[in-house]
Amino acid sequence: MKLIILGSGTGWIRLDRNSPGYLVEVDDFCLLLDLGPGILKEILRIGKKLEDISAIFISHFHPDHVTDLIPFLFATRYSLGYKRVSPISLYASEDFAYFYNSLKLAFKEWIEPPKGLLDINLLPKLKKNKIFIGPFKAYTSPVKHNPESLAIRLEHQGKSLVYSGDTGYCEELIELSENADLLIIECSNSSGFYVEHHLSPEDIALISERAKVKRIILSHFYPHSENVDLSLIRNKFKGEIILAKDLMEIEI
Repeated sequence: MKLIILGSGTGWIRLDRNSPGYLVEVDDFCLLLDLGPGILKEILRIGKKLEDISAIFISHFHPDHVTDLIPFLFATRYSLGYKRVSPISLYASEDFAYFYNSLKLAFKEWIEPPKGLLDINLLPKLKKNKIFIGPFKAYTSPVKHNPESLAIRLEHQGKSLVYSGDTGYCEELIELSENADLLIIECSNSSGFYVEHHLSPEDIALISERAKVKRIILSHFYPHSENVDLSLIRNKFKGEIILAKDLMEIEI
């Protein structure tokens, strides 16, 4: 598995950090984890085409995680330099049905791909769920953020990656992350600024230590949270800690 960080930021508009988006590749299969504003351009920046995206997972429906879904779906409607042939598989909470219908009320048929090009998979939001996404065996689990929020675990050839999405401290994320090779975990809170349903370095330390993960990537940074005091994490977690940057690539 190869991970490319397309966006390590939040809804705070910045030049150096895009809104959340992560590309996980195995051979020719490209799974996009969230697609906030600007992520589609980052896909082009790394030399890929929109047609290369095989599947999309949406953790929740806050604008910084989902906004680029609108131009992505719109682009399937015309062939001016873009012509999708193979279906795109989309995975999201069961609440996505209402969310997508609301988008169609606003944008009408312009965000409805041609028949057969969009395969929507609605996932239960109240329990752990096992699915297959291309070459990945995957598990999703509710986490403590929005009612529809899901984290995801991807497994392939003995390696595992977990993406927390946005979340507060919760047992569900610890269970999902158990013994993972890599955990992409949000770091929105700092010692001096704490918002409920997000994580601080102290929270991350407990989650990572209890789950016994091998490596963690801190991401989803606000300006107040990106200068992380790593000693707060290393007091409990002895594995590798990586601070996410846009366009960073990591082999798993």
